[in-house]
This record gives sequence, C-alpha cells and structure tokens, in this order.
Amino acid sequence: MAGIFPRHGFFLRAFPLTNVATSDQGENRSAIAIIPARYGSTRVPGKPLADIGGKTMVERVYERARMAQSLQRVIVATDDDRICAVIPQADDVVMTDPGHESGSDRVAEVASGLACEIVVNIQGDLPLLEAELVDRLVKTLRVDPELDIATCAVPVSSVEEFRDPGAVKVVVDGNGRALYFSRAPIPHVRDAADDYGLALHHIGLYAYRRESLLRFASLEPTRLERAEKLEQLRALEHGMKIGVVVHDGPPPMEVDTDEDLRRARLAITEESDR
Repeated sequence: MAGIFPRHGFFLRAFPLTNVATSDQGENRSAIAIIPARYGSTRVPGKPLADIGGKTMVERVYERARMAQSLQRVIVATDDDRICAVIPQADDVVMTDPGHESGSDRVAEVASGLACEIVVNIQGDLPLLEAELVDRLVKTLRVDPELDIATCAVPVSSVEEFRDPGAVKVVVDGNGRALYFSRAPIPHVRDAADDYGLALHHIGLYAYRRESLLRFASLEPTRLERAEKLEQLRALEHGMKIGVVVHDGPPPMEVDTDEDLRRARLAITEESDR
C-alpha cells in the first residue's frame, strides 16, 4: 500500500475491503465513522481502556457513535491487541501502523481500504459524544458539494475559555466556512479585547469526503500547522474548504487528564441515574 501516501508506508492487518450502501447508480453513498484509539498516552496511560462506569472508554465512544443515524458502520482503528479485545464486533476493529504521528493518519490508513463517500473521524476520548453532532456533520457535506471537510464548534462561554490556548478558536465567513483556527483569542475586538461574543470554540470532530481525507493525509505539514500545532490548518493552507456546524450547548467532554476521567465517570453515573 506504500505509494498511496507519500509520507507514510501504511499497512493493514486482517482488514476486509468493504463496499457498503451502494446506490442504484453504482456510486457508494455511505458514511463510515473511524475512531482512532492509541494505547500509549503521556497524560493518561492506557486511556482507551480506562474504566468508565463498567465499560472502557473506547467502548463508550464506539457505542455512542453507533447511535448516529447517518452512519452505516463504525470502526475502531488501533495499534494494540488489548483494544481490539474489547470491541464486540471483530469486523469493527482494525490494527494499524503503530508509527502514525496522528489520529488523522490512522483514520486515513483505514479509509484507504474502504469504498465509501464520507469518513467521520471521531476522537477516542469522547465518552459522552452526542450522536446528533455526527449526523449534522454528515448532512453538511451532503448538502454542500463544494466542501471537503465539515467540523463543529460551540459558542465560547467565558473570558477564561476565550483566553485558554487549549480551547482552539475558529473564525468563519458568512457562509459558515472556516477562515482560520487558532489557540489565540480570536476574533480580536479592538475596543474590547476580552469581548468573546463572536468567538467559537472548535470541537475536534471531522467528517471528510473520502478523497479529501486521502489527499489531506498525503500533504506535508505546513508552516501554520507547525506554529499553532493544529493540523486542520494544513487543509486551509492547501485551499481545502471546511464547513463549520455551530452547536448550541457546551463542548463535548474530552478526557485528556486524570481529572477529566474523574468527571467523565461522574457524568456517566449521573446519566445512568436519570
């Protein structure tokens, strides 16, 4: 498979090439979600297998993703047999190259072996994922054929969030397409620096047209991507069009620290008690 992606020597192990949901015209119109799940984590070791209310984190994300009505299939892409072992459907887990630098690269490796229209990249640390967000991303790509990628954002809700470099902000044009992503507090209101009324907090969920994902994975990292440490800037610098779905409500809980894990366990417990 080397040669599909100039930057990588991708390989797949025991993975069936699959055509699903083919239309009468022979054009594949399916949407497939891929969850990259890497065992190694500097902040939370073994994070995908962390227990949250009696199930592992990756199981929680997998089950939530399967609730999205727009998806024909959900696949976990991993580099570790221990993660494979907890996914109930053997065909829904794929062993990938352990040398990948990012989750997007891992997703692209799997997508290269699929016949589908849309690939949704769902982070493996979103145990409280809302399936509605996935459906809205898929719909956005289907409604606007000019888009390469769809992602989502929520309104910034505080000055602290606005200033936080860990909360990535996105600025959009009048058609809801991304102009720029930054860790800086943007847009900057000249006469009121802490005015966050126009600010949007980017959420790291992406739906790609399959061919756009494969192109993205083949591109070298760009200067802005390196500066901000935000790979979506690679897409913008190469002229790819990104639609942004604005979701009313707080951002989905991401588990990046032990404290996040504690909060996720509490939220799952509270959800179960309702």
